[in-house]
Amino acid sequence: MRVITGTARGHKLVAPEGLDTRPTTDRIKETLFNILSPSIWDCSFLDLFSGSGAIGIEALSRGAKEAVFVEQAPKALEAIGQNLSHTKLTERAEVKKMDVLAALALLGSQGRQFDLIFLDPPYQKGLYGPVLESIVREKVLKEDGMIIAEHLSKETMPPIAGLTVSRVKNYGATAMTFLTLEEE
Repeated sequence: MRVITGTARGHKLVAPEGLDTRPTTDRIKETLFNILSPSIWDCSFLDLFSGSGAIGIEALSRGAKEAVFVEQAPKALEAIGQNLSHTKLTERAEVKKMDVLAALALLGSQGRQFDLIFLDPPYQKGLYGPVLESIVREKVLKEDGMIIAEHLSKETMPPIAGLTVSRVKNYGATAMTFLTLEEE
């Protein structure tokens, strides 16, 4: 696993040991960021269920002005810290050691909003609905922002009031669903 392009290009990233995280493959990450490339520069990026931090680090490497990483697993937090230090991207990063729903509530109470929100929760745990509902309720997605949800391709995102699916991209067993706020 490595940073594909940008200021930290080629840096190898560590992943937490064990089966608790599933790092997004470099191939999928590259395709995702090719889709997102017009939106990355100077954006605010929120990486939920961050794991190794690879997605948020890629966004920072490609010019995001900030990335907030939300993770609560100790081994994953250690990997995020090592990866941010190794890539020298720490100064534009903020790591929140907490549950994702609690972090969304905190960010919402602070009036924080993000251009891009990436989420890759543990599969088949029923987390997509509650997290997407919280993003809408807490108003942490900018009006013209986008949510990217990584999931098993055999799963579909639950319909969420206030969000609309703009695109679904399949990569074999993995899929990315792109969601935006519904127009009022």
